[in-house]
Amino acid sequence: MAAGSGVPARRFDLPEIDAFSRPYWDAAADGRLLLRRCGACGRAHHYPREFCPHCWSEAVTWERASGRATLYTWSVVHRNDLPPFGARTPYVAAVVDLAEGPRMMTEVVECGEADLRVGMALEVTFRAAAEALEVTFRAAAEALGEAEGGAVGGVVVPVFRPDPSSGSGAGRC
Repeated sequence: MAAGSGVPARRFDLPEIDAFSRPYWDAAADGRLLLRRCGACGRAHHYPREFCPHCWSEAVTWERASGRATLYTWSVVHRNDLPPFGARTPYVAAVVDLAEGPRMMTEVVECGEADLRVGMALEVTFRAAAEALEVTFRAAAEALGEAEGGAVGGVVVPVFRPDPSSGSGAGRC
């Protein structure tokens, strides 16, 4: 059960790590953010797909992102009944513009909601599943008869925090 929710985590609430997405999740576990770039039109995109959403070419490759972004919009979530999110409320769900061009849904951490500003400079950081959530994920997988590993207990997700080197007032956070 998710901490404080009384509801067990469901397998479909976890990222599906398959052969295609494994490089993305492995890079995140190593502290690197990846995106996809099209060899035909040259545009980057996120979320990772096996084809370019701009020109439909399949000539796409993984590329390391700079980790820099600007805040496009956000919402503070005060209630979420779905595990594992309910145990982390309140949190800042956000959309950021990556320096490479694509927009990405994410979470902003290490900043109070009153200090958030559209256009503020952000940098990527990575959050491993909390130990309590790892136990939840592992228990959910075992209940489904799945092997330990993959997304279970080993998910590391990219989140963003104010970039202290930007001079954009991030020190207030």
